Amino acid sequence: MTTASESVPATESAPTSESSVPARRPLWQRTLMRPEAASILGAVIVFALFMAVAPSFRSFAAFSTVLYASSTIGIMSLAVGLLMIGGEFDLSSGVAVTTGALAATMMNYNWHLNSWTGVVLSLLIAVAIGTFNGVLVMKTGLDSFLITLASFLMLQGLNLAITKWVTNAVSTPSISDMQGFGSAKDVFASSITIGSVSVKITVLWWLVFVAIATYVLYSTRFGNWIFAVGGDHNSARAQGIPVTRVKVLLFIGVSVAAWFVGMHTLFAFDSVQAGQGVGNEFLYIIGAVIGGVSMKGGKGTAIGTAIGAFIFGMINQGIVYAGWNPDWFKFFLGAMLLLAVLSNRAMEKRNSTR
Repeated sequence: MTTASESVPATESAPTSESSVPARRPLWQRTLMRPEAASILGAVIVFALFMAVAPSFRSFAAFSTVLYASSTIGIMSLAVGLLMIGGEFDLSSGVAVTTGALAATMMNYNWHLNSWTGVVLSLLIAVAIGTFNGVLVMKTGLDSFLITLASFLMLQGLNLAITKWVTNAVSTPSISDMQGFGSAKDVFASSITIGSVSVKITVLWWLVFVAIATYVLYSTRFGNWIFAVGGDHNSARAQGIPVTRVKVLLFIGVSVAAWFVGMHTLFAFDSVQAGQGVGNEFLYIIGAVIGGVSMKGGKGTAIGTAIGAFIFGMINQGIVYAGWNPDWFKFFLGAMLLLAVLSNRAMEKRNSTR
């Protein structure tokens, strides 16, 4: 008679049914299932197209220009993308960029402040805007689309009304001769020479922000919370996740990103038009969606938003280098958005049947 311990030799393992262990998919299949897979293919196609039809596109200087155009959209698409992964939208992000720039320059000019003082005060205003949006969405239960649409209209009106009231014009006066302007410009709007090519510092900031966001999403508890609240906030709340805190912080993140891009605009051009930014919120959302962020929430990557913004930059500048009518820009952008939505939908259906 054998005991249970003798029934299976120590050097052997008990037989396991192959059907009970899911087979690990090949690397190429796992790569294609990534949210940003379709955007990578789109980026390659767009890059190859303009390399073929626009000789000027092939230079390092042109590539630097493409990266610059991508970076300002990319910083905002990153923050908007994180918010969308969390299951919400922010339609006020475009005019919020202008609000931050206007606040900083008008406080500096009219109160004779150091430029850095205006920068900090405008940051506080940005945090207040993000907090307002987030708290209102969570406390009222209304769709963030409606709440931030209202914020968009209010900020647009404030931008124009206050600027005209203070300056008697729709643009702000120059603050380039004020103390602290030079050092602030170094941080937000300077250029770095790499070899013979000048690269805007926003490109480096963009890459840093993408790296930080990637770490947060995949290596921190807060990153897990973002995916959880975007997938099903009721289930997330039942698991003890602070849904309200997470979403309010994501709204603040969008406003802080808008402030940062606003500071770049201010210190790069020294003057701000009160009507700027209207419509840019859709570009930020488009960049995120092209990069694989789900409109339903719960899915997306920081790297994907960067690829989406890079596609935007290539189309924006590639059309110029190719000498095409600028009207083609909207067509290409719309086509890329449609392809991204269709490919994401097809991928979701394919994964759900497995």
